[in-house]
Amino acid sequence: MVRGDLFWGLQSALDRRGLGPVAGVDEAGRGACAGPLVVAACVLRSGDAARLPELTDSKVLTAKARDRVYDRVVQRALDYSVIVIPAAEVDLFGIHVMNIEGMRRAVSALRSTPGYVLTDGFRVSGLPAPSVPVIKGDKAVACVAAASVLAKVTRDRIMGDLHDVHPHYGFDVHKGYSTTEHSAALNTHGPSPVHRWSYANVATAAAAHRARPPHPVVLTVAALENPSVPIRALSPYVGNNERSAAGVAAESRGGARIS
Repeated sequence: MVRGDLFWGLQSALDRRGLGPVAGVDEAGRGACAGPLVVAACVLRSGDAARLPELTDSKVLTAKARDRVYDRVVQRALDYSVIVIPAAEVDLFGIHVMNIEGMRRAVSALRSTPGYVLTDGFRVSGLPAPSVPVIKGDKAVACVAAASVLAKVTRDRIMGDLHDVHPHYGFDVHKGYSTTEHSAALNTHGPSPVHRWSYANVATAAAAHRARPPHPVVLTVAALENPSVPIRALSPYVGNNERSAAGVAAESRGGARIS
């Protein structure tokens, strides 16, 4: 793990040692219960600090500032890619598994293989280049922050489009996260096709509305352990989770059991 104030310094040090180009990778939507997971990879010029003065973690920027930084990153980046993973893949394989896979896809989608990859917070195996995780990388390293902006703005725009299709959930406001307003709409209307049906709150609402998932689902451990989620009510549309529900869910990697 790497710690400290390294916003442009770490990338510059790697470049000076011939280990570049350096790609930063980050995601948006991991904690949401609706909409896609979006993962981005970005390669910046080491000397571009003055040309990207607003660049920082996407979560601390206003929506308008994020849009400005997004446009500037797209204009200035040496290379970038954005991967959109639909809720159906999250439901089938689990959020952690798809987060790791999304990072691999994002790096592989760059026009050229980077010399080094910096990831936000945890190690990612299977990348095509050496990598190191950076604690709070979206705050600490410029290229990871740039990836976080690309992923966040892309996902927010997708959620705005989904709001036009499913207006009663308020996706344009909460972006699919489990706010009080979203939870109330979910309980009133039941889940939509773009919800993550493997999540406990969505599975509970689905059972209450006797709604069936539109795609194969493997419930998360939280859903399996939640007594308010009637597993059998969903079973024709859910992966074979009988053994998980019987007590082996704790063996699951990344919060889901693939049987």
